[in-house]
Amino acid sequence: MFTSINPATGETVGTYEELDADGIEAALDRAATAFKAWRNAPIERRAALLNAIADQWEANKQHLAKMAVREMGKPIAGAIAEVEKCILGFRHYAEHGAAYLEPVRVTTPGGGHTVARWLPMGPVLAVMPWNFPYWQVVRFMAPTIMAGNVGLLKHASSVQGCAALIQQLASAAGAPDGVFQNLPIKSDQVSSIIADRRVVAVTLTGSEGAGTKVAQAAGRALKKVVLELGGSDPLIVMPSADLDAAARTAVTGRIQNAGQSCICSKRMIVHADVYDAFMARFTEGMKAVKIGDPMDAANQMGPLSSVQQRDAVLEQVARAREAGATLLFGGEKIEREGAWMTPGVLVGMDPESHVAKEEIFGPVAAVYKVNDIEEAIALANDVPYGLGSSVWTEDEAEIERFARDIEAGMTAVNTLLSSTPAAPFGGVKLSGHGRELGPWGMHEFMNLKAVMFGAPEKLGD
Repeated sequence: MFTSINPATGETVGTYEELDADGIEAALDRAATAFKAWRNAPIERRAALLNAIADQWEANKQHLAKMAVREMGKPIAGAIAEVEKCILGFRHYAEHGAAYLEPVRVTTPGGGHTVARWLPMGPVLAVMPWNFPYWQVVRFMAPTIMAGNVGLLKHASSVQGCAALIQQLASAAGAPDGVFQNLPIKSDQVSSIIADRRVVAVTLTGSEGAGTKVAQAAGRALKKVVLELGGSDPLIVMPSADLDAAARTAVTGRIQNAGQSCICSKRMIVHADVYDAFMARFTEGMKAVKIGDPMDAANQMGPLSSVQQRDAVLEQVARAREAGATLLFGGEKIEREGAWMTPGVLVGMDPESHVAKEEIFGPVAAVYKVNDIEEAIALANDVPYGLGSSVWTEDEAEIERFARDIEAGMTAVNTLLSSTPAAPFGGVKLSGHGRELGPWGMHEFMNLKAVMFGAPEKLGD
């Protein structure tokens, strides 16, 4: 059985039965059978299903949001925003999926031509995390359905209520049996499912450790894998920046979802000329964060997702201090039932210390002072991750340098980095490989087939 615990109260939200070996076998058979029909479903039917699913999510928005709050502590305003983003994701692929799948004709030497066609491959397994329990799934689910593939979801153990709702709403929207299935299974079942001949590919969002295990399993089976792993994203502030906006964004980056977001800014890298002015604004904003009941829309931050996750962040703060960093304030356990802690700010951290190379997956920021753009870029790149980044400057030459030289899959300029259905999402280095969203995400799990035609034979006189 899976048991989900409310991290705000420590109370049990619900229990969910684990799928046994017979259940897994039946699910894989359903997926294989469903693919045979769904791969030939007209584009219009696939789009209609996505719109119908979006309608179901619209009708159940509050219910979906409250389940996310109860299972992982997300503030209700953020949970509603996540559900709304999912609705946009479904509708985006319903509207643009046909164009993403258009074949391309190229002329070949000798007067022939080739048509490059995107064809579905089969059942795709998704291994998804708890931090955005709906959006992480929809990033895989919507393009999978539109492509003519079928989806199998292995969700995090702590958000099985959210996972069950995703399955229920797909069925209520009229999804054919087997086109999308939630598999309530534990991690030790994943490798054997990847190895199964009926599964053609796997996508994972999660930790570096989980990504390594899934990549190894996919490699042994010679199957395609997309990995979206951790990040320790820099937010770089240069002298020409709008300091008020930069500081507000930096605060959001550290407390949004209680700091449990792979692409929110974790390391603030600030030019010496504006360091003091930025810090005055940033620390004021961090101290003013309103923490409390995540069901109260007035609160900006609730608990972390679990006591274990909270304690892991506190342990990182302790190791940072042991390595010479100064904790200006916060970063402390709140003595109440649940997974509560205060936002915190670390300064003076040794960039070469072990903890400085890690991702702090909680509401604690590390702030660094630099003297020029060269030092800013070097420090931004001096971690094993390369997911996202945010740069704050009005200087066009600096923007170009950052866009070119920061080792990351994404760079936001004078704005908060966030995913959008139309743009590619993913990282480099230990942040993974492959891309989600837009046509790029859809094409990751499709067969780009070349259909070749020779030149018409020339007729004699």
